[in-house]
Amino acid sequence: MPTEETKAAPAPRHSVPAPLAGGNRLVSLDVFRGITIAAMILVNDPGSWGHIYWPLEHAEWNGWTPTDLIFPFFLFIVGVAMTFSLASRVQRGASRAALAWHVFRRGALLFLIGLFLNAFPEFHWHELRFMGVLQRIGICYIAAGWLYLASFRATGGDGEPRSSAPSRRGIAILLVSAVVLLAGYWAMMKLVPVPGYGPGHLDPNGNLGAYIDRKLMGGHLWAETVTWDPEGLLGTFPAIATALLGILTGEWLRSSRTGARKAAGLAIAGVVGMAAGRLLHPFFPINKNLWTTTFVLFTGGFAMLALSLCYWLVDLRGHRRWTKPILVFGMNAIAVYAFSFLLSSASVNFGFYDRDGDLQSWHGWIYETFFLPHASPKNASLAFAVFFVLVCFLCAWPLYRKRIFLRI
Repeated sequence: MPTEETKAAPAPRHSVPAPLAGGNRLVSLDVFRGITIAAMILVNDPGSWGHIYWPLEHAEWNGWTPTDLIFPFFLFIVGVAMTFSLASRVQRGASRAALAWHVFRRGALLFLIGLFLNAFPEFHWHELRFMGVLQRIGICYIAAGWLYLASFRATGGDGEPRSSAPSRRGIAILLVSAVVLLAGYWAMMKLVPVPGYGPGHLDPNGNLGAYIDRKLMGGHLWAETVTWDPEGLLGTFPAIATALLGILTGEWLRSSRTGARKAAGLAIAGVVGMAAGRLLHPFFPINKNLWTTTFVLFTGGFAMLALSLCYWLVDLRGHRRWTKPILVFGMNAIAVYAFSFLLSSASVNFGFYDRDGDLQSWHGWIYETFFLPHASPKNASLAFAVFFVLVCFLCAWPLYRKRIFLRI
């Protein structure tokens, strides 16, 4: 991940952006990102998918578990980080056109990396899954980034933004955009009839998003279902709103308010968002696979609350000694995620023939040899996941120690 993302750039005198507590770096954002990436690796790599404790599983459909928070947390963090990254580029003289190209290039690279990870290791292009985690992040990065650039204050004669922060009108643009995305998505999912099902069906196959995915992407959907995709096309629109909530949070943290007021305001907004999502749940269920409006409100509020705690603890109170292992993940997040995905896929798809002539994957052999004999199936599966996180940490540690932070 680019290190510039969390640098607080000095603002032009007429803009007066927020001073950050504890120096020129929002360390709490790196910590929050690192915890999120570590959790993502943990839930993605159990010893056995048949033996998992419930907090490490996704909700079967409606509702949520701690695992369902991870992806929206990361998308929220992407929005927060974008405000610092683009502000830094503005201070170095980047024009609006250059910023727009930077946002597009980065989002497109995320999408292409996601396609590569989906294809690895067989590279069967005729059945390649088009969408995925990084693909959704890439699309949201471009859409939210361009909306953010549109919210910047009026430009000068050379076409460069006069400020690295939106005006009040710009903030209103971002808020209205998020509301339109969330309300519009609700209306489409509840009111638009789906052939063969009718309007308002929110089951896996009968919802409008699944129908659109089947029509537009056919045999290129999630292999576990074939008929719908958890990172489908229509559900990406409310996911853009999640990134916009991150951008609004970033602007709040970059403001000139005191650190205590920032932390308190963020916590209050988080509680309100969570309450709104939960209260509206009976009318439009909290659902990660559909990325419902209530899911955006609930998880966005949860992310604000979690970041406010990290901000208060790390940046305001200065408790940082415990953060170094987490920063190993947080400051190279995309690289660590891609590496963990490739390592996991390789361990499952490659192996050897044992004495009986049976093909053993490396994943299965390590789990059954070193973990399963020494614990119950669920504990062994969890121990393997923790082991996998440690392996990723040991591989990322040299990069962190040498201050190598991979950019895309």
